[in-house]
Amino acid sequence: MKTMLRRHVLKGIGGATIALPVLESFMPRRALAAGEIVPPYAIFLRQACGVGCAQNTDLGAEPERFWPTAEGPLTDATVGGRAVDELSAHLDRLLVVGGINMQDFNYADGHARGALQLLTGQGPTVEGVGGDSEANGESLDNRIGRELNEGGRDSLFLYAGSPGGWLGGPCISYRGPAQRRAAISDPRQVYMGMMGIDEAQFEDLAARQKSVNDLVRGQMQTLMARPELSKADRDRLDLHFQSIRDLENSLSCNFTAEQQAMLDGMSQGYDSDDGNAVVEAAKAHMHIAALAVACGYTRSVALQIGSGNDGSTRYANLETGDLMENYHFISHRRASHDSTGAIIPNADLLHHYVDRHFGRVFAYLLDRLAEYDLPDGTKLIDCGVSVWCNDDGNGPGHSPRNIPFVLAGSAGGFLRTGQYMVMPDEINIARMLNTIGSAVGLRKGDGSYIDDHGDASLPRSVLDQLIAS
Repeated sequence: MKTMLRRHVLKGIGGATIALPVLESFMPRRALAAGEIVPPYAIFLRQACGVGCAQNTDLGAEPERFWPTAEGPLTDATVGGRAVDELSAHLDRLLVVGGINMQDFNYADGHARGALQLLTGQGPTVEGVGGDSEANGESLDNRIGRELNEGGRDSLFLYAGSPGGWLGGPCISYRGPAQRRAAISDPRQVYMGMMGIDEAQFEDLAARQKSVNDLVRGQMQTLMARPELSKADRDRLDLHFQSIRDLENSLSCNFTAEQQAMLDGMSQGYDSDDGNAVVEAAKAHMHIAALAVACGYTRSVALQIGSGNDGSTRYANLETGDLMENYHFISHRRASHDSTGAIIPNADLLHHYVDRHFGRVFAYLLDRLAEYDLPDGTKLIDCGVSVWCNDDGNGPGHSPRNIPFVLAGSAGGFLRTGQYMVMPDEINIARMLNTIGSAVGLRKGDGSYIDDHGDASLPRSVLDQLIAS
């Protein structure tokens, strides 16, 4: 198994700290030979309300618009016209998995059952209370951070969308039974924590149109002047420092009048019902996620967009650019949070547009991860696994069956890639969670794969079909 190498860190004025990516020039040869570069990580992107897929509803038959056309190798032909074709640039890195089912615990609500079970594999602490439910166990993202992060540092839990709403907004990450984690919405908070600067330093940098790179300028110049530094490492450092600067720009740290206005927009973005603003905030979170795993800050990130039922976000119509009805209404095909509202014309197609928004946001994350070249010739995206997952299987019915899982990256060769696979019937989500946990390095005391995540009544062994031989 790959192991974490000690990272180089630049420390500068006022306690500012920049952790660096792994550099081949300072690595022991044995590490390069053994591929001990970056330990596996997991980044989860959660979508609510199911996907636009083939089904019969009370409004008639709906066509398939999400899943590939055939099991087996993913090709442009098998994903063409489906929402997953938004990921065409990364087909050889994908593992699209169908046939995963939620357990039908008594949450008395399809959204609670899906969102709270998604990463915990657990039922509710109190049955039958719907929107007041809490999960009865720890979520996988939190467990990865607790067991694998240096010093047990908390994993990152980032949220874009209205802070309230069904299930109280952020709801997928748990420390334990009924111990829901608070999410961070403002990407500046995560950035400041990673860089070791406070609000005053951040504001000062912004006011002077400076970067945190400037706080470590002396050490940076000394490092870049070292004769043993390879060209590849210089390129990696250039990318790393530029990524930091790009992130700062996305946070509006350069403080022109226009950018200050953008900062105001970003602030609204993670607390807004405007889907365009929410998507932009989510992209800022993905810059944070990529930088955080690149420099070893964390091995787990959970990204949630929208509340428990994403019942207020209005995503853009991909044809007109206009904001559509809120996503939950569209998923119900009616202008209501139940089945009583007026029919929304072409709602199944509009649901597909929302799926494509999520596909594009996920592709944005994968593009950021793929920018990082590692000293052993691999890329950061391949060292871990990024997961686009959903609370439900489809729209109006919010079925607990056939929950979409789109995995990207092999976690250092652990997982199969380039495939669309449909699991045999009755495979529950706990088995998928134990597989992902094992892929990123969670182990039992005897060193074997974990089989203890999720409710103890469920089968929890790993899915051998997903593991590369």
